[in-house]
Amino acid sequence: MNFTRRQFIGSALAAAPLTAFAQEKPKEFTRKIKLGLIGCGGRGSWLGDLFLKHGGYEIRAVADYFPERVQKAGDKLGVDKEYRFSGLSAHKKLLTSGVEAVTVVNVPHFHPDHGRAAVEAGCHVYAAKPVAIDVPGALKVQGSAKLATQQKTCYLVDYQMWTDPINIEVVKRIHDGGLGKLCHIDSVGFAVPWGDPVLKTAEERLQRWPPTTALSGDVINELSVHSINAVLWVVGKRPVNAIGRTRVCRASQHTDFREVYLVTYEFDDGLLWTHRVHTIRNELEWTLKLDAYGEKATALVSYRGKSYLRGGPKHYGGGEVVSLYDQGAIRNIATFYDNIVQGRFDNARAQQAGDDVLTAVLGREACARRCHLTMDELIKENKKLVFDTSGLKS
Repeated sequence: MNFTRRQFIGSALAAAPLTAFAQEKPKEFTRKIKLGLIGCGGRGSWLGDLFLKHGGYEIRAVADYFPERVQKAGDKLGVDKEYRFSGLSAHKKLLTSGVEAVTVVNVPHFHPDHGRAAVEAGCHVYAAKPVAIDVPGALKVQGSAKLATQQKTCYLVDYQMWTDPINIEVVKRIHDGGLGKLCHIDSVGFAVPWGDPVLKTAEERLQRWPPTTALSGDVINELSVHSINAVLWVVGKRPVNAIGRTRVCRASQHTDFREVYLVTYEFDDGLLWTHRVHTIRNELEWTLKLDAYGEKATALVSYRGKSYLRGGPKHYGGGEVVSLYDQGAIRNIATFYDNIVQGRFDNARAQQAGDDVLTAVLGREACARRCHLTMDELIKENKKLVFDTSGLKS
């Protein structure tokens, strides 16, 4: 997988200790958390290395559908061979291997079920985004987060934008009235072109899952959910309806993703939000950001580049958001550890992440159907995206 695969609670962030945002010196840990990796692709294995560098974890077990990934990650992370599991049921074996916490960093289609299984096994969950690809999955994740809170376990979602100190300050000032009345939000989620590979088998689709909507939820969900998450962080609630258009631009169509989404969302107070998504840029980069326009000022919240609040009573020159892809993960890994050992189990991020997916799916469906669609209608439909696993090894 390339780097495009992974890339509000302000009170939760404010409550996080300084170690969640910076670790200038190695720390000594009296407790090592036994961690299992569910998902050993590029991001999963990379995260495993960051967990080890944190110092508060030991990698107990690894699991992935593909055995070669499991062996490679196991060798890299020093995992005993008896705790390396492959196949569709690999996560079940991992959950009985003595792990206390797991990462769920595999194909998004499986995130809700694997996260729920981990919670039911009494494990803490460190989940990749998107946490789901459809309404049933999003609701399952929110239910799993509630269950985790009840049983005093942690369910943390690895978003990065809300860990950045500059973004945190911008959003705090927005919440303190820095924009005045919020009038319009414009956000973008531009991805590196995915290509259109010929994928004949279920295994081939699992290996290169982003272009298959039943595995990724399409680009509006897989990548631009970062921007969606930031908007909901700023606004503090999800939209109530959406209307939009989508387009397939490539001449051949071997997979079912769409390159372009243009969505207008509306909130219950009349606030309008335009969200633009595409995978047709020629340069090798991606863009995730939002511009918020108020009666008194404007604000920019970014994944990389400038973030600021300009004008009005809470003017803030901001600064450059740097290295958020890795630094955000490092901060989240530290927060995950501290939440576990200090008993912070409100799991607000997971509840938010479910709303992020519901919002992405609302946009995806409104665009695909070329109609006005409400969130209530979408949730009532409870439509599930199905992936045929026939022929895959258990």
